[in-house]
Amino acid sequence: MSQSYFQYHVFFCLNQRAPGEDCCMNKGAEAAFDYMKKQVKKQGLAGAGKVRVNRAGCLDRCAAGPVMVVYPDAVWYTFIDESDIDDIIDSHLMQGKIVERLLV
Repeated sequence: MSQSYFQYHVFFCLNQRAPGEDCCMNKGAEAAFDYMKKQVKKQGLAGAGKVRVNRAGCLDRCAAGPVMVVYPDAVWYTFIDESDIDDIIDSHLMQGKIVERLLV
């Protein structure tokens, strides 16, 4: 059995669909992605054995967007603002506790 390179691997849907179609990019996903990357690095959580935050194409959850998924837990989150991102970092990425109110 091999061990995961990262403790948590976070994927943000940053897909842009045609005008008028639901997509995460139209719901603030890029700003949230940038904010999470910055906060994870600032708090010393980034790197091997820790946390990696990545861009992803369409994760096929458009109507629930914006969305991110945290592996290896396979936990899907939605979010509205930086406060939600802070809660995911503080609770899930630092303490291993799922943020129930943000689950998709």
